[in-house]
Amino acid sequence: MKSVVITGVAGLLGSRLAKWIVENKPEYKVIGIDNLSGGYEEHIDSRVIFYKADLASDDLNGIFSSHQVEYVYHFSAYAAEGLSPFIRRYNYTNNVVATANVINACITHDVKRIVFTSSMAVYGEGKPPFNENDLPKPVDPYGIAKYACEMDVQVAGEQHGLDWCIIRPHNVYGCNQNIWDRYRNVLGIWIYQKLNGQPITIYGDGSQKRSFSYIDDCLLPLWNAAEAPQASKQIINLGSKKEYSILSAAGILQEIVGGSEIRFLDKRHEVHVAYSTHEKSEILLGYKDITELPKGLATMWEWAQKQPKRNQFVWPKYELEKGLYQFWK
Repeated sequence: MKSVVITGVAGLLGSRLAKWIVENKPEYKVIGIDNLSGGYEEHIDSRVIFYKADLASDDLNGIFSSHQVEYVYHFSAYAAEGLSPFIRRYNYTNNVVATANVINACITHDVKRIVFTSSMAVYGEGKPPFNENDLPKPVDPYGIAKYACEMDVQVAGEQHGLDWCIIRPHNVYGCNQNIWDRYRNVLGIWIYQKLNGQPITIYGDGSQKRSFSYIDDCLLPLWNAAEAPQASKQIINLGSKKEYSILSAAGILQEIVGGSEIRFLDKRHEVHVAYSTHEKSEILLGYKDITELPKGLATMWEWAQKQPKRNQFVWPKYELEKGLYQFWK
């Protein structure tokens, strides 16, 4: 039976796409890989064949050789962009080294196509809306790592004939998101703060602009990224076409949760305005920007209130503390 491998299957994209494939593409087995460092096993559909493994250190050949792998979705990453300057070694190991191992397995086992989720972080301080033809100029180690992975995927295509599609999602949110990590996913951080009686925190004055993309709108396009002929060897932005200031997004959440104090923290090193074009995803992947932020956040909030009480993840020791923001000390 044909199989699809999903790395990072316990995370938001991985768990939700795995469930979607199981329910909509029964001709495929779904093979999930995750080390559970940033996701939760209970988010993985019971019909998924799950392997707990570390992509950066474990041998993937045994997994790949046990199944007829046709497509690989490489979602696994530690997407703490703002934290990445202070955990450089971890960042590059879990993004670049892990991706190299996945690429090796894809080449060795004649995978039909790899879909690699990169990040809008590769654009850096570009001129929004960011277009796929813009020259990437990342401003932090996370963006650098993602750009390096993109280039390696493309070189594997040129030298070894590996077909690929690179997706650059932006700020995907929804049910099954890790809301227990204090360093990533701003909407998840805010929801965790509200659930635990803490004020919503904003870095700087909140005038930063972002687009927020609801996971349910991205699932069919992600499948098409693997299967559609027109997606072959394409780089495609994926996500909402409507941008919000961080302050206005916080205001929307305030209304949904019944109010919350906002606390402004020191400004941090980040791209101030970041949102992308969306036309290519509509044409090639059939993306439709259906779910507006208030509706998607309301659904996520309802889900979050039913989740078990978990401790928030805090790094016990940073690799670099010089220049570390006060709010993370």
